[in-house]
Amino acid sequence: MSPRWCLPLLCLALASCSKLENPGNVTANEAATRAPGADGDHMVSINVADAPRPVAPPAERTDRAWPTASLENGEAWISCSTDYASEGDGVALPGLARAEMEQALQPCVERGLLRVRYSGKINPGFAELSWRLAVVAEQLGIHKRILDLDSSGGQVESAIVAGDGIGESNWTIWVREGSICHSACVFVLAAGDNRLVSGKVGIHRMMRISSKATSRAELNRELHEVYDNVKDYLQRNGVAVGVADLMMTVPNRSLRLLSADELRQYGLDGTNAVQDDLERIKQMRACGDDFVRRKDAFLVAFDQQCKREGAELDAVNSCGQALKKDYGFPDEVCPSDSPLSEIDVATLPPAPGASPAADDAAQGSFGMDASTAAGRQPAEAPPES
Repeated sequence: MSPRWCLPLLCLALASCSKLENPGNVTANEAATRAPGADGDHMVSINVADAPRPVAPPAERTDRAWPTASLENGEAWISCSTDYASEGDGVALPGLARAEMEQALQPCVERGLLRVRYSGKINPGFAELSWRLAVVAEQLGIHKRILDLDSSGGQVESAIVAGDGIGESNWTIWVREGSICHSACVFVLAAGDNRLVSGKVGIHRMMRISSKATSRAELNRELHEVYDNVKDYLQRNGVAVGVADLMMTVPNRSLRLLSADELRQYGLDGTNAVQDDLERIKQMRACGDDFVRRKDAFLVAFDQQCKREGAELDAVNSCGQALKKDYGFPDEVCPSDSPLSEIDVATLPPAPGASPAADDAAQGSFGMDASTAAGRQPAEAPPES
């Protein structure tokens, strides 16, 4: 190459890099929290032949073979406690073999609560992890399940497969302060029965890594089918399909962070609307009209009083647990159907290995004394409807 071309090319390269230093609306501090990954921070769509297999129906899960599988570009930790601030993320999961997972989850059986911290890419290994965890947790009778996410994204198809499994197996999903859920991770977030978000959630376009397009029209045709599948997936999880349309407007190498108001408007924070409908039908029969009215009133108050933008997840949880008392929860007849029951540790045995002091702190953190720490005023009586 002629030397006279080097300087212009160098200038172009530097200009391009400068545009990517602060993509979308991400500040320098926020960009520093993004997790590294082998595919950058892109959301990719892959060949159908390379996609993870669909989740087996519930009736077939225990009979399915467990082939060799592993996590790539990701790590998982198992904890029987919600108190990550004091007790950390738990014990690293050694592998995805059935015996390894049964051994890792065994300490959580007595308490009946499982928190899985996952940090890494959304890929076939993550989809397999989420499926296997649900199978073993069900087998062991662990019904309070929390997926504690920190992911910069990954494969669309893997996210949808994982999400469909999560949607059938009773998971609450956290994105706590200091964590992110970007790109394809948003599809996983959509699948939770309940979602509590204090970290950063961001979206952008997907990139078809198997694309043969040479024009905008060809690329649009290739992505059309993928986006149709994405919209169908969002709809069955109670999320506004406008999320997919908004994704289309954000370049793949940029990022559009969603505000707390946008997360609520799009249906990505709080109770899953579809799951809520299913639960209301069941709870109306089993728990009565008064239970459902009190639960509705609680959820409105929880959104208004506890879920402040930028609030730490521990403070949000503490406020919610204290607020439950004002609405008569946990309910004597239907305690397991009471709101936020998956993080109500006051009635559970101590977490394995927790010191008495730590356990006392955890009980207080999720009990009535937490209202003062959360800055909450006592709520008025629930409104009549």
